[in-house]
Amino acid sequence: MPLTREEKSWVLYDVANSAFVLVVTTTLMPVFYKGYAAAGRPAAVATGDWGLANALAALVVALCAPLIGALADYPGGKKRFFRWFLFTGVLCCLLLATVERGAWFWCLALYVCARVGFAGANLLYDALLVDVATPQRRDRVSAAGYGWGYIGSVIPFVVVLALLLPAAGDSGLPPGRTKVGFILVGLWWLAFSLPLLRCVRQRHGLAAPSAPFVAAWQRLRRLLADARRNRPVFLFLLAYFCYIDGVDTIIVMAMSYGMDAGLSTSTLALVMLLIQVVAFPCTLGYGRLAQRFSCRGMLLAGIGVFACITGVAFVLPLVSDLGHRQGLFGLLALLVASSMGGVQSLSRSFFSRLAPPERSGEFFGLYNVCGKSATILGPLVMGLAARLGGDARYGVPFVLLLLVLGAWLLTKVRPAAPPQPR
Repeated sequence: MPLTREEKSWVLYDVANSAFVLVVTTTLMPVFYKGYAAAGRPAAVATGDWGLANALAALVVALCAPLIGALADYPGGKKRFFRWFLFTGVLCCLLLATVERGAWFWCLALYVCARVGFAGANLLYDALLVDVATPQRRDRVSAAGYGWGYIGSVIPFVVVLALLLPAAGDSGLPPGRTKVGFILVGLWWLAFSLPLLRCVRQRHGLAAPSAPFVAAWQRLRRLLADARRNRPVFLFLLAYFCYIDGVDTIIVMAMSYGMDAGLSTSTLALVMLLIQVVAFPCTLGYGRLAQRFSCRGMLLAGIGVFACITGVAFVLPLVSDLGHRQGLFGLLALLVASSMGGVQSLSRSFFSRLAPPERSGEFFGLYNVCGKSATILGPLVMGLAARLGGDARYGVPFVLLLLVLGAWLLTKVRPAAPPQPR
């Protein structure tokens, strides 16, 4: 059965927001900030401020997400909070075009607010999955979101590259054209968000109390205090924390491995683009296979692929022949593209079955915190291995351990009863 109008409208938000991550966060902002907004500041200070700004954005989201999610469970709350975060993110993305040379504080302030808006809107977007799709359709719908999101990031990425590369030089990206890139991403983000704003509605929720902030806080405290009664939820969150840390570490470190393999910057940009394109059909495939074999079974298969990637990553630096090393990196990139969207999308749909529909905001608030917090251990160990042992590959066995532990814990989660088709 094809996706319904409401499901398509929900999926299109992944098309909308993916451009912000790939184009702004990953490609434009690091270069624009250090080369233009922070011009005149010592390089070490500028780098430190950039790191602190990213940490601040993550901290704000981690602290606010559970309470925002709990408040969103009241009637109309998901859409209301979603609009606030969406418009904050889009507006700050557009305002990045107003940053002048040397205005480092204004640049970082806008960037942090845009990141918080992006993350907050994503939290509510995830929570709306239970309102949009029936349990038996969530694997497919969630996978469609991630899959089309990859294509949604590629189109503006190619447009912005075509705009920037002809005028790029050794001094960095041209500031004027970079600002146009910010505007293009902001407009893309807003335009593809409109179908969700118009067509998606919140079906599940709790009755509004007289003191919503107090009631939401009390609900959150009870949920955390009664972990035993909510054992499947917390067991899954622990499993998710482990395996998604391993997955994210591999994704984050992949480009660094590509540089070590001798690939040029332009080649790495092409590899990044190809990963997005290959991930599109593979993610949709995971969604369809989950309907046939089970969501958990396909999740374990995806984690298994990333376990195999750790083997390739460990061997890669030992290969002396440049051609063979680049071929192995190509295999690593292909494996990452084949399963990263599948693991991420099926994790979302699996968790949606554990969360009571009327409290999905509260539960996805915790899911969001686990996802954001799970980008610490793996990169930290890889970095320490490189600094202390002289080779980042000594941290790879720890990443494998995270994947194995997460997979084992996932097998202990009691699955929900299979839903009956309507």
